[in-house]
Amino acid sequence: MSKAYESAGVNIEAGYEGVRRMKKHVASTMRPEVIGGLGGFGGLFDLSLLNLKEPVLVSGTDGVGTKLMIAQEINKHDTIGVDAVAMCVNDIIVQGAAPLFFLDYLALGKNDPVQVEQIVSGVADGCRQSGCALVGGETAEMPGLYDANEYDVAGFVVGAAEKSELWGPERTAEGDVLIGLPASGVHSNGFSLVRKIVNDAGLSWADKDERGQSLGELFLTPTRIYVKALKPFVGGEAVRAAAHITGGGLVENVPRMLGDGLGADISLDSWDVPGVFKWLKEKGNLTDEDMLATFNMGIGLVMAVKKSDVSGVMERLKAEGEKPVTIGTVVQGEGVQFKGALNI
Repeated sequence: MSKAYESAGVNIEAGYEGVRRMKKHVASTMRPEVIGGLGGFGGLFDLSLLNLKEPVLVSGTDGVGTKLMIAQEINKHDTIGVDAVAMCVNDIIVQGAAPLFFLDYLALGKNDPVQVEQIVSGVADGCRQSGCALVGGETAEMPGLYDANEYDVAGFVVGAAEKSELWGPERTAEGDVLIGLPASGVHSNGFSLVRKIVNDAGLSWADKDERGQSLGELFLTPTRIYVKALKPFVGGEAVRAAAHITGGGLVENVPRMLGDGLGADISLDSWDVPGVFKWLKEKGNLTDEDMLATFNMGIGLVMAVKKSDVSGVMERLKAEGEKPVTIGTVVQGEGVQFKGALNI
């Protein structure tokens, strides 16, 4: 090993050990289309095995944001990789594209092989949940740019769909029913506000909520992955479009799945808002408008479904273990109009 490079803060041997530790996690995500294994300069994936007549590749990339700072502060790193995968795969499944493969990027101030393994184990968990292969990635040790206990993780996913079967705004129509799927919590958006609320309240991540769970563990609950729930509808006509509810909440994300001249009427009292949002509203002295413009409020994904197909879609979702709720309809207009009041 280069002593000069080590004196600059880069431990090459630790990097090799990190790769050795992550190999078993990567192997657990493999698909038959993957060519070769970990260690090449690029991940190889054989598209000819997909049996698509007019294949369209759909890609997405994202990170985890300042939620990472909580993981680093409480030294819990085994779920943050799930968030990295979820933020990417949820963005492409809502376009009717099944995830195929994923690559991660991990930048650190100091390469701790045990910590790297924990992070990548979460990435592999997310890939298994979404049925995509972890075909490669990059781990970069960058002392000076990051402190020794700091890191950032991001990812990139590629999926595929039949061109004629893509979901999107052009398929939506007035009268379509909006079905919401529950979130697991705050997911991976709004954490700059979450951290400010906790700090301003004089609390620490070790403090407990009313159920006795530490705030750190509560807010590190990983983002739900919706691939398994939506995959049965890919290629069908029942689902017109869908939206992943991320930053900006229902206000910003639902309109992204609607065609020109269409808006959404959403009944705020149609679902139960998880307690974590009630806690944030109280501790942060936030208005309903603040909450709706920042957080998912307990609805992590919204589907626009043909009215005649709603019953069948609801039954299939329940068979997949989901708890869907009808939250509104597609109407003439623009943007989102809320009716009723939040159950908060």
